[in-house]
Amino acid sequence: MTENAQQQPPATAPELPTQYAPSEVEGALYERWVERGYFDADASSEKPPYTVVIPPPNVTGSLHLGHAFEHTLIDALTRRKRMQGFEVLWQPGMDHAGIATQNVVERELGKEGKSRHDLGREAFVERVWKWKGESGGQISGQMRRLGDGVAWSRERFTMDEGLSKAVQTIFKRLYEDELIYRAERIINWCPRCLTAISDIEVEYQDDDGELVSMTYGEGDETIVVATTRAETMLGDTAVAVHPDDERYKHLVGKLIKLPLTDRSIPVVADTHVDPEFGTGAVKVTPAHDPNDFEIGQRHSLPNIAVMDEHAIITVPGPFQGLDRLEARSAIVGALRAEGRIVAEKRPYSHSVGHCSRCKTTVEPRLSMQWWVKVGPLAKAAGDAVRDGQVKIHPQEMEKRYFDWVDNLHDWCISRQLWWGHRIPVWYGPNGEIVCVGPDEEPPTGEGWTQDTDVLDTWFSSGLWPFSTLGWPEKTDSLAKFYPNSVLVTGYDILFFWVARMMMFGLYAMDGTPPFHTVALHGMVRDQFGKKMSKSFGNAVNPLDWMDKYGSDALRFTLARGANPGVDVPIGEDWVQGSRNFANKIWNATRFALMNGATVEGPLPDAADMSATDRWILSRLNTVVAEVDAFYEDYQFAKLSDALFHFAWDEVFDWYVELSKTTFMAGGPAAEVSKRVLGEVLDVTLRLLHPVVPFVTETLWTTLTGGESVVVADWPKDSAFRDAGAEKEILSLQDLVTEVRRFRADQGLQPGQKVPARLALDGTPFAPHEAAIRQLLRLQPEGESFAATATLPVAGASVALDLSGTIDVAAERKRLAKDLAAAEKEKAQATAKLGNEAFLAKAPDNVVDKIRGRLAKAEEDIARLQTQLDNLPAS
Repeated sequence: MTENAQQQPPATAPELPTQYAPSEVEGALYERWVERGYFDADASSEKPPYTVVIPPPNVTGSLHLGHAFEHTLIDALTRRKRMQGFEVLWQPGMDHAGIATQNVVERELGKEGKSRHDLGREAFVERVWKWKGESGGQISGQMRRLGDGVAWSRERFTMDEGLSKAVQTIFKRLYEDELIYRAERIINWCPRCLTAISDIEVEYQDDDGELVSMTYGEGDETIVVATTRAETMLGDTAVAVHPDDERYKHLVGKLIKLPLTDRSIPVVADTHVDPEFGTGAVKVTPAHDPNDFEIGQRHSLPNIAVMDEHAIITVPGPFQGLDRLEARSAIVGALRAEGRIVAEKRPYSHSVGHCSRCKTTVEPRLSMQWWVKVGPLAKAAGDAVRDGQVKIHPQEMEKRYFDWVDNLHDWCISRQLWWGHRIPVWYGPNGEIVCVGPDEEPPTGEGWTQDTDVLDTWFSSGLWPFSTLGWPEKTDSLAKFYPNSVLVTGYDILFFWVARMMMFGLYAMDGTPPFHTVALHGMVRDQFGKKMSKSFGNAVNPLDWMDKYGSDALRFTLARGANPGVDVPIGEDWVQGSRNFANKIWNATRFALMNGATVEGPLPDAADMSATDRWILSRLNTVVAEVDAFYEDYQFAKLSDALFHFAWDEVFDWYVELSKTTFMAGGPAAEVSKRVLGEVLDVTLRLLHPVVPFVTETLWTTLTGGESVVVADWPKDSAFRDAGAEKEILSLQDLVTEVRRFRADQGLQPGQKVPARLALDGTPFAPHEAAIRQLLRLQPEGESFAATATLPVAGASVALDLSGTIDVAAERKRLAKDLAAAEKEKAQATAKLGNEAFLAKAPDNVVDKIRGRLAKAEEDIARLQTQLDNLPAS
């Protein structure tokens, strides 16, 4: 074990309250940590760096279970590294969340009967800044509740001056490298948010709609097309068929009449069309469908937009002014009146895109927007993982990453909003376009105007790992803390955020990726594995559970469920169980302090220790090594489980209980065990601290007198192992467990004392007789002792006198009844499994279930028969 330099043993035995009350200690402890600067990061330090950025939560947000889960994992990593002697930077901050924040403020204005247009752009942006100062960022206080060890002095915001400079700098560089361009293309348009949104901000779900088949053309030149969006037919500029489709070869190149309009449109041949799907003919609306747009480009078709930004029909005629859904119904009715509807299918379930923020159905729309040419950037992002510069954990997630970056479309980065980083491009009166860097003056004079759009929020958050460190300036922080050591984030934003950071980091930082490792975790779900949602009624406010059970209990529950890349179920019962674990740690440490456990002085020589002492120290070192290996592999569930079972099962339930008889006996052996118990608790509390920081801080400082476990040394494996002691205590546990099981089977209460004769001579159990009697509530045999049951265990025997402790006749009757039921169950299962006709017809899962019933029945029969045999004669 390591000796901690800050550790100073208390002069007198300290005391702890009888119960642990998290609400009384957590807030004060956290503020003390912050005031003492434990979480600050010094760029001039000679310690090796360990850097993690917080996935910046939205300024509109509040702490939800997903945040609590992710922050728990990051906090555990950074607390351990700090204890290992690293200069740790956990970078905090918030995202300006363009659409979400603008929506919040616009709703507030709506309550006043105003819109943003009533204020004007400048005044509206000022209003958003005011809202941000007054109401934004409540999540920061909630992070403190959770115990996040972030460097608050370095907190950043994606719209602050430094980050704005970084955004403007990289935009200009990309623009000059022809990796940012402006073009008219099909984009995803939200008629509610009135802005373009990127592909990854569109959520697809199956909606019930209608599939309408209708005829275009007249007479022999009639062709049938089908659509779920009949309103777009007003913008059709062609019908496309496959070049090899014999049914339509006579029509290719001809003009056919477009119903409900005064236009005729060509029939074109294009290999994009699947001749096996539907009629093999598709309507082409280049201004309202991405695939149709590509067909239109190949055949030089005109682009006719039929809707405005509110999804209102703009084509002159009877449908002008109708909402898209109103127009859909009206147009189908008009086609039906002309006899052009040949088939209608309702409901027709099909995948429909929705805005991820407001859930409005997205409208594909031709629009002039700004784009990032992602080809070379995405290739670099893929190569960085392929050549091992960046590792994705778990490794099986690499395929998902490659599927994304290897097939990226150019990224639409402009948004038709007022809140955000405004695009740094000015347009002149004669068609001039000037991109302005952060240290350059924009052009002035009559006719010069700045682009009205702002940048996609993910554009600025994609710079987060280096913009927060002062880039584009060459700062000490950038030199010290870039690249990040690890990025801990959910697999759900692998595409949104991780790929963006990879592309920008490699581009801006001369080929150095933004992090060494991407550790992906799953989503938090309810205890039944269902997605948490307010609409499902299963959403949980983590603050409620922290108020009720303490922050440590929530953290430990989340960490115990954190298997890499796998979703995490959580229920309140589990948090309550973790609270019980915190109480167990508290009570065990309190017992140890009351009995003189100490960290003073070196550990005694192994020769002076009992087998129990050597066993627990051997197990302790094994657990230290296991926990370290699990941390390096981001196996939070396994490390938490290892610590839980070691602390509860081995330290508290066995070592503390076995030590009680030693403490009662006193003498040199007791002094040795007091020092060993102090060591075990010291190390165990340090191992637990990254996951459950509050209770361990209170207990460790009380036990050791040290300054804070936050800055204590992380335990090291001293390589002490004692296989003999481990085997001896394992045998002792087997004996005690076997007798306890027998006692329970006989209906004895746990605290009920029973006379017993122990035959332990010549066995490893001989030195432990006092502890065995204490653990099993076994009294010494008296003059009238009569062995009514004898249990042989590993060369030893335990003879019990149960006369007078149980109603033998009633117990025999009960066991006989249970035995008869088990034998009946066995007979029924055996008969079914012996029936060839049944086996031939029954599904495999049914047969397996019956085999399981048979095995269970045979096990019950053996157990019950043993219990009957061990009963004393009635």
